[in-house]
Amino acid sequence: MANSATTATTVPAPGGGRRALLREFWFYFSENRGAVIGMWVFLFVCAVAVLADLIAPHGATDQYRDALLKPPFWQEGGDPRFILGTDAVGRDMLSRLIHGSRYSLFVGCIVVTGAVAVGVILGLIAGYVGGSVDSLIMRVMDIILAFPSLLLALVLVALFDKPSLTNAMIAIAIVQQPHYVRLTRAAVMAEKNRDYVIAAKVAGARPLRLMFHTILPNCLAPLIVQAALSFSTAILDAAALGFLGMGAQPPTPEWGTMLAEAREFILRAWWVVTLPGIAILVTVLAINLMGDGLRDALDPKLKRS
Repeated sequence: MANSATTATTVPAPGGGRRALLREFWFYFSENRGAVIGMWVFLFVCAVAVLADLIAPHGATDQYRDALLKPPFWQEGGDPRFILGTDAVGRDMLSRLIHGSRYSLFVGCIVVTGAVAVGVILGLIAGYVGGSVDSLIMRVMDIILAFPSLLLALVLVALFDKPSLTNAMIAIAIVQQPHYVRLTRAAVMAEKNRDYVIAAKVAGARPLRLMFHTILPNCLAPLIVQAALSFSTAILDAAALGFLGMGAQPPTPEWGTMLAEAREFILRAWWVVTLPGIAILVTVLAINLMGDGLRDALDPKLKRS
């Protein structure tokens, strides 16, 4: 009589699938060397912003009247107290750059959060409901996209009470949200007729559950990539508005505002113009490189190739 063989069933550990997805994500993300470098630079900027009060050698608005337009310490006439020199009213450039990272990252977070929240909801409604509702939402988005983004942001800021960082963030979020509306709408229209959505509908799922719990999770990959790229665009737009006097107002240590204050000293004090510009360049470049890595890791077509 043959002994019956018993087979052991292996139960996957909780969270094992999630860890496998994270490993797969990191594998494709790390293939892009530039994305990894951009990620570390971005994390460094985030750490600087969080620890600004601890690592800044001086206050962002402290003025030293005995050290006006001092060059960086390695140049002739430099002061060891001010590693990157001072501006026209004796404020330490390094401290202002460190504190300015807070404003730039804060602008990016608020703008992207607001634009994603409104844009995704409108895109879900337009893609799922369709018909006249879809036409109305998309025509409004087309009108917004018809204007140059910076010009429209300037107009929106001018319509508010007075120029400020808060008004600039609201204007930039309004300008950016059509991209999320169009992206979400296209993804929803591609997903809503798939078998799993039809099965959920037959099972009695209500429209709101279908939109937010069934369809939306399968549309997140392109939205994450767009959010990463919009983060850098928000920083650039905020710096441009600050440079034009329509964003953060002096003495706020926002990088664009620092550039605006330093325009008249561009020929005789290179550091007051160059250093904020380099800070904007490095931060935006790091975020864009990281966005490219996210696209490579989240796009199934690029994975297959």
